[in-house]
Amino acid sequence: MIIAFQVVVLVFSAVVHEVSHGVMAEKLGDPTARLAGRLTLNPLKHLDMMGSVILPLLLIFSKSPLVFGWAKPVPYNPYNLKDPQKGGAMIAAAGPLSNIAIAVVMAVFYRVAAGLLPLTSPAFPLAEIVIYINVMLAIFNLIPIPPLDGSKLLYPFLPALSPQTMAMLERYGFLFVLAFLLFLGDVILYPLIRIVFGFLTGV
Repeated sequence: MIIAFQVVVLVFSAVVHEVSHGVMAEKLGDPTARLAGRLTLNPLKHLDMMGSVILPLLLIFSKSPLVFGWAKPVPYNPYNLKDPQKGGAMIAAAGPLSNIAIAVVMAVFYRVAAGLLPLTSPAFPLAEIVIYINVMLAIFNLIPIPPLDGSKLLYPFLPALSPQTMAMLERYGFLFVLAFLLFLGDVILYPLIRIVFGFLTGV
């Protein structure tokens, strides 16, 4: 049941993450996500079988310190934005910020409940799962390597890249992400996740 709960939380959090991209794009004048029917919390519209189900389950059963996944990316058209680079950065930031917001709201509940419920209440480990997964998704997606959101936050501060260069970085970026996780995950990523989780929960 705990594993099922983790998968449900991960899928829901990833869906909120992607929908937040689309909502920000809509606010900036791009209706692509809405016209594609992607501004919905219905997970069936967003599920990616590998990224939303198979990979998370493999990571959970292997007791990986990092359990991540993804939903289908919500599309947006940069040509509908007044400032494609700045707008693209704002759209990218909306995803991790949505996960941080979920983690903060759940952390407030966690700390309030600590004064009202017995420490043996199942509410605490369940809340910890929600907080941890959303902190993890936010920090993981802020890694400044394409195609993750963190790379798009850097675009306004970098010299203009050709569409071909950007496409190449997006295509092969996950190889660099995997290398980062293998060689620097224990040094940077996992400790940072634990620090933020501890700050929010006091655990």
